[in-house]
Amino acid sequence: MKEKRSLHYLIALAGILIGVCLDQFTKYLAVLHLKGQAPLVLIDGVFQLEYLENRGAAFGLFQGQRLFFFLSAGVILAIVVWFYLRVPMERRYLVLRILAVLIVAGAIGNFIDRLRLGYVVDFFYFCLIDFPIFNVADIYVTVSTFVLLFVMFFYYKEEDLDRIFRGRKGQRTED
Repeated sequence: MKEKRSLHYLIALAGILIGVCLDQFTKYLAVLHLKGQAPLVLIDGVFQLEYLENRGAAFGLFQGQRLFFFLSAGVILAIVVWFYLRVPMERRYLVLRILAVLIVAGAIGNFIDRLRLGYVVDFFYFCLIDFPIFNVADIYVTVSTFVLLFVMFFYYKEEDLDRIFRGRKGQRTED
């Protein structure tokens, strides 16, 4: 049974690696094709690709606060890894494991940018609603966090969450 758990962890690591590579590849393409160029309008007045070097967080908060971003990324990664390790290896909890993988991939993708460049490369822009410019890693983190909250409140029952957070009713299973 330990082999099955190890296989799940290897698959999770592969998922994280693939997610990070996809994020970094799209950012590479943004730098290559969008930096120094006029925005590439895909749907006039609605959506465009526009290069931005984001030195802050969502909505431009915490501009230039690299230490804050490094520390918060470390805390987020530690919490998500702790959570992932506690989630039972049962089909019922698969969505939680997938969401954890996506959150980690997104956090690492933006962390790599901040470490390597000192800023995050953003390029998706919904101009119709003047939504802040974002990237693939942001999509992983934001969508996964909302889905995680939704399933925690509306899909999983109290006893399901007890198994994760308190280790009650059968602890973890190896299935």
